[in-house]
Amino acid sequence: MTTPDETTGQPDPGPSGYAAARLRLLHDKTPSGPPRRAALARLTDDWLHALFTAAARAVGVQGASLVAVGGYGRGELSPRSDLDLLLLHDGSSDAAAIAALADRVWYPVWDLGLALDHSVRTTAEARKTAGQDLKVQLGLLDARHVVGDPAPTAALRTAVLADWRNQAPKRLPELDELCRERAERQGELQFLLEPDIKEARGGLRDATALRAVAASWLADAPREGLAEARRALLDVRDALHLTTGRATDRLALQEQDGVAAELGVRDADELLRQVYQAARTVSYASDVTWREVNRVLRSRAGRPRLRSLLGGSRPAPERTPLAEGVVEQDGEAVLARTARAERDPVLPLRAAAAAAQSGLPISPYVVRRLAAAHPLPAPWPAAAREEFVTLLGAGEPTVPVWEAFEAEGLITRLIPEWEHVRCRPQRNAVHTWTVDRHLVETAVEASALTRRVSRPDLLLVAALLHDIGKGLPGDHSEAGEPVARTVALRIGFDRADADVVAALVRHHLLLVETATRRDLDDPATVSSVAEKIDSLSTLELLHALTEADALATGPAAWSAWRGSLVTDLVGRVAAALAGRAPAAPRPVVTSAEQERLAVEALRTGGPVLSLHAHPEPSQEDDEPEPVGVELLIALPDRPGVLPAAAGVLALHRLTVRAADLRIVEPPTALGDASDVLLLTWRVAAAYGSLPQATRLRADLVRALDGSLDIRSRLAEREASYPRRRGTQAPPPRVTVVPDSSELATVIEVRAQDAPGLLHRIGRALEEAAVRVRSAHVSTLGANAVDTVYVTRPDGAVLTDGEAATAAKMVEEALRG
Repeated sequence: MTTPDETTGQPDPGPSGYAAARLRLLHDKTPSGPPRRAALARLTDDWLHALFTAAARAVGVQGASLVAVGGYGRGELSPRSDLDLLLLHDGSSDAAAIAALADRVWYPVWDLGLALDHSVRTTAEARKTAGQDLKVQLGLLDARHVVGDPAPTAALRTAVLADWRNQAPKRLPELDELCRERAERQGELQFLLEPDIKEARGGLRDATALRAVAASWLADAPREGLAEARRALLDVRDALHLTTGRATDRLALQEQDGVAAELGVRDADELLRQVYQAARTVSYASDVTWREVNRVLRSRAGRPRLRSLLGGSRPAPERTPLAEGVVEQDGEAVLARTARAERDPVLPLRAAAAAAQSGLPISPYVVRRLAAAHPLPAPWPAAAREEFVTLLGAGEPTVPVWEAFEAEGLITRLIPEWEHVRCRPQRNAVHTWTVDRHLVETAVEASALTRRVSRPDLLLVAALLHDIGKGLPGDHSEAGEPVARTVALRIGFDRADADVVAALVRHHLLLVETATRRDLDDPATVSSVAEKIDSLSTLELLHALTEADALATGPAAWSAWRGSLVTDLVGRVAAALAGRAPAAPRPVVTSAEQERLAVEALRTGGPVLSLHAHPEPSQEDDEPEPVGVELLIALPDRPGVLPAAAGVLALHRLTVRAADLRIVEPPTALGDASDVLLLTWRVAAAYGSLPQATRLRADLVRALDGSLDIRSRLAEREASYPRRRGTQAPPPRVTVVPDSSELATVIEVRAQDAPGLLHRIGRALEEAAVRVRSAHVSTLGANAVDTVYVTRPDGAVLTDGEAATAAKMVEEALRG
């Protein structure tokens, strides 16, 4: 406990008393929150009061004060926050005395190991610096007197606030640009798995910027929920500081469980969800505020000339009709004067659809009025359903309108099931968005595909609902099916249409998973899909939904190659649904190049390689997309080829996207020559350029004769990588997929993607004495799903026991 100085009655200016009191405050049972931040600020005020008073008396300085700025000025000290201090003086004391006073205050702060952002200025100097540096001016807006002569502090506060308001037309655009640049660097807080609570868009910096805008009197932010959101982010930062013991604002994955426990939150997912909800509130307030700032500045810029033309009279704002009860005014969708939200339950959806279709933001004040509208009856009238579909089909402008409705709780009034996915995180690096935003983005992508389907309304609604089961127990596709049916019936679809929407939700992953993980030439593959899709129209919708879902997931989820596989599968399933007999497996045709390689392999007795680049058009601009190359390997048939070839590719940092292995009989001209094994790989360079075929061949020869120890080389490379803390990957899972092929046994491997994964799988299968017929590799982010078609050495399908043994051996090899 601090002891009072006999002369001043203030706490002992020595650091030990303050340090002990600070530790007690931060580590007692007081939870993170405004009371503890305010208590820490008061404790620090008392300590600095004693330091400054003793120092000023010792050096004989008068007319000076100690001013807290920034977060400390707001009385919001987190455990590891910087102390932002300004030593303000009136210029009457000589420079040496002021410097001595500063040293007697700053050094005790440094001695405690506290971060200090400090400056020494007169009022005039502070104003000049603020005029040159926007960040300094923002900090001074929160200036608070701590100790010393209050007159300089009061004069500074008055002058800085007056300067800010006078210069607002110039400084606010500068602040807006600063916020945009920071958002570009740091990303959107509400979508990041490891967000920076302070710097990312929607974080504490943006909340502070909104306070500055309000102080300018030019515009004000929507206040609903903003203080609570800011407080929630501060609480998370407090807990993060205590958990890590560091002055960090980045909520890293490995810290989230500890921060959740410190805050009494159920788990890390719930913590992220609360962070996202707070960030969404701040982001929406920022959008609305900056839109209003720009509107006011445009109005001011044009007003003098317009008034002179009109003889000083103020013109009435122009209002352009958009829909019944909805007009455009000042670049926003607003309600007509005759509109009555309380009497027109369809008006909210009509206003949203009109705003989105016109590419206009909807006024936040209008959304607040719309929240007072009577709820729609269940089922919705046809007019409401049509407006809802129109909203979903507007493309990119749908997003800001949807966010405005979210901010006022209108979305969950329309679709109560939405609350379950709102702000729900997705712990997968492939996903760009939270679950709810991904659903909206999928509808945006689907809006561009509506010309391809006969029922665009069903496509758009299914796109919005396809992941509605996430977070519910069990598989999200199965869990989402009944939820989607319930929602579809409520919004006014008949039973048959609701069943289609439910089926699309249930099977929204069917096409892409089958196309990338199964052998499309196997009749069982097409039959398994056709059994689940009951009509050509549903298949058409599912095809479009598959593409929209992948495009809305992230850049790693879709490519021209994946699209071609899905299109191929859809064509085969459509033929089956049309009643045509399943096509017989296409005969294996050996190309001229493959035959040449086979002959060369037999002649040399070793592997022969050929690399062919196959750029494909991208989805947007038809420019070549570097999706990889085709690698052909031919060699006399022998065991161990798959693990050896896969290992060599891994050593050369080549990512395997697909692999096909088959036996080619030698040309008749070669007489009794042995069979040739032909491997067709689709590969891409993880980074850098592709290696030369001669280098690949040389290493493959060494791997096959045992002089290249692939296992050791891969282990050495893995050991050389720096170890980083992070979430523990789930263990690999290897299963036999029953009834998936008439020609082979299908084994599916789900594991963390890593260099040499296919090499280890192949090695384990070799040890299990089975033969790999083909392999289909699907990698999304850190997750790999590798499907291998295997047979006995004589080409027969494995028995159940043999298949189970092979799967177990692969799983044990991957776990080891």
